[in-house]
Amino acid sequence: MSENNKNVDKLAKEITLQSRGQGKLRQFILWMGALIIGAILGWQNIPVLNELFDFIATVFTRLFQFIAIPTVSLAVITTLSALGGKKDTGRIFGHALAYTLLTTIAASAVALGLYLYIAPGNLPLDVIGAGVADVPEKLGSVTYYDHILSAIPNNVLQPYLQGNVLSVMFISASVGLAFAFMPKTEGREAVLKVLFGLQELLFTLIKAILYVLPIGILAFAGQLAAQIEAGVIVGALGKYTGVIIGGNLIQFFIVLPLFLLFRGLNPISVFRKMSPAVAVALFTKSSAATLPVTLASAESNLKAHPAVARFVLPICTTINMNGCAAFILVTSLFVMQNAGIELTMGTMIAWLFISVLAAVGNAGVPMGCYFLTLSLMSSIGAPIGLLGVILPIYTIIDMIETAENVWSDSAVCAMVDHDLEGTLGDDDGESSALQGA
Repeated sequence: MSENNKNVDKLAKEITLQSRGQGKLRQFILWMGALIIGAILGWQNIPVLNELFDFIATVFTRLFQFIAIPTVSLAVITTLSALGGKKDTGRIFGHALAYTLLTTIAASAVALGLYLYIAPGNLPLDVIGAGVADVPEKLGSVTYYDHILSAIPNNVLQPYLQGNVLSVMFISASVGLAFAFMPKTEGREAVLKVLFGLQELLFTLIKAILYVLPIGILAFAGQLAAQIEAGVIVGALGKYTGVIIGGNLIQFFIVLPLFLLFRGLNPISVFRKMSPAVAVALFTKSSAATLPVTLASAESNLKAHPAVARFVLPICTTINMNGCAAFILVTSLFVMQNAGIELTMGTMIAWLFISVLAAVGNAGVPMGCYFLTLSLMSSIGAPIGLLGVILPIYTIIDMIETAENVWSDSAVCAMVDHDLEGTLGDDDGESSALQGA
């Protein structure tokens, strides 16, 4: 009888797993269908539909922005509070940092190779001069030091109100480590219970947004198709744009899958499970705004250990910027080339590492890479008019970059989880709460 019960339980588990797999497949098909239908409708360029798409896209973007910062903060605080005093923290962070640096250096190297192969030419001086008017005000004199200082908060609430991801990470990491090393008093446990409860609430809200996300994907796809049909991607910057987009696509479809294969993971399977996050990143143009979906996909679809997902992904959202590194490198070389600065191989390799370090310090917000590149070029006295010429096409570049960044975050999370599978401790109530949240 007991053997029969075991067989029944086993069969029930198989049926449950199968139904879940079918559910994920239906969800994937639904999302792809929404993407295709939205693109077709947007390409028709019907004014009423375009206005509706703009409205729906704005609603979803605001929802993601609304939930992003609390998700980043709570994920870092709760994870560090449970792991901060253990050897697991250092191991997880060490693996994540190593993969982040390797993938980001690879992205810059691919972009540099394409830049040398395609060799974009110089633009006419009058075009560069006209671009100065398009450079955002007050940013021409911003230095990289100003960018670093902006991450150091002097107010607890201001970073949360302004959506400054770097500052929020700084505050959250400090609070999480403080919880990890402080005595386990009743007051500490009471505050942590509230934080874990808030995190559960956030994940419930995220699931609700994911349920209606096909509507948002349809609107985002329609909005993008309408922009392309209207002639947004035109002009004399074809080779430069080709280097940026080509480098991102090579990193996306070849380099990152090779990293996964090298670690014994199936890149197609990982991508299919993380595709909701990549799709949202493509349209929101913000790694931080996409983080709630990335976390949900990693835990629900990829089945990553919560301690890994909730520690690695918020950090990767801030430091793992493959697309940003490629953009900074190519754009900096292009600007310096147009300024008449000699680009020796030594100079280009030096800027490869500068782009990697700069990307690590960038925040996962829309146009973050653009403003950071502007700061770097301003700090070395290069003409910034070319950044104004690039601005009209940056919207499309930013979409592709962000999707690549989130795909890289997903790959890093999958590799770290695979490396540490079965070795992470769960010997206290906090770890259990972390997994159950």
